[in-house]
Amino acid sequence: QVQLVETGGGLVQAGGSLRLSCAASGRTISSDNMAWYRQAPGKEREFVAASMWTTTYADSVRGRFTISRDNARNTVYLQMNSLKPEDTAIYYCRLLAAPLFTRTYWGQGTQVTVSS
Repeated sequence: QVQLVETGGGLVQAGGSLRLSCAASGRTISSDNMAWYRQAPGKEREFVAASMWTTTYADSVRGRFTISRDNARNTVYLQMNSLKPEDTAIYYCRLLAAPLFTRTYWGQGTQVTVSS
């Protein structure tokens, strides 16, 4: 059974930094497409960043956020710098399973709140 557990959320002032972690169990993620999404109150869930053979970012976070992965630890990270109040959301880790990339797993989410 695949499980994703996000940690590292919290309350931070604007301009600050946080690092989120997503620890996977139940499969090895080295070939999987891993991503972070977020959902703000009253809004739909939106893409933030993804990592596979390359990394991709939403325009709103490019240059401020960095996604990385430690396949030995089966963990994906999201380093968030220069945080803004509009980054406030629940952040979710998503796994898109290789080799067919048709099966998706989600974590339970971690709250990030940025105060102005």
